[in-house]
Amino acid sequence: MLNKYGYFHINAINNFAGSTLKNDGGSVNVQKKISNHPFNGTPEQAAKLEAVINANKHDKSLLMAVMQEAQGIYGYLPYEVQKMIADGMDIPIEKVFGVSTFYAQFSLTPKGEYNISVCLGTACYVKGAGIIFDKLSEKLGIGAEECTADGKFSLTACRCIGACGLAPVLTVNEEVYGRLEAKDVDTILAKYQ
Repeated sequence: MLNKYGYFHINAINNFAGSTLKNDGGSVNVQKKISNHPFNGTPEQAAKLEAVINANKHDKSLLMAVMQEAQGIYGYLPYEVQKMIADGMDIPIEKVFGVSTFYAQFSLTPKGEYNISVCLGTACYVKGAGIIFDKLSEKLGIGAEECTADGKFSLTACRCIGACGLAPVLTVNEEVYGRLEAKDVDTILAKYQ
């Protein structure tokens, strides 16, 4: 969608946290979105996280290491997990949230069985990656940093995956698809349905 200044925005939603990437006169949101999925942590996951916190709570500088472990346990860092970390390490929740939104390695939304990541780096963007992203969003009924209700697909926008010679590029989990056009979206999705 274009705003009144003619800039291109993908899913400019109020509950994003992060920054905007500018590309060739336009801007594309690749910001983190806070999950609206209900938290479904298990007692086993909570026990694992508690053990990680207890082993590291003596040193607040280990916050990122604990958060990385927590994301490994849960697959993402919902508010409930961030709160457990904050309480367990005696660190303000605002600090944990700040770290989780600042560093790209942390996700605030769950990933689907098939995580589709569309490169919106300059080379991909100028060759039509924004159109491909929009087509995926329309077909899946989700926006950036969202997961389908059935947990099958999630959609992310990344800055660059280092395959500029294949632009535009997307990945489905670890599989790379390059030199794409919007018409390729249906064929790619069909492989995973």
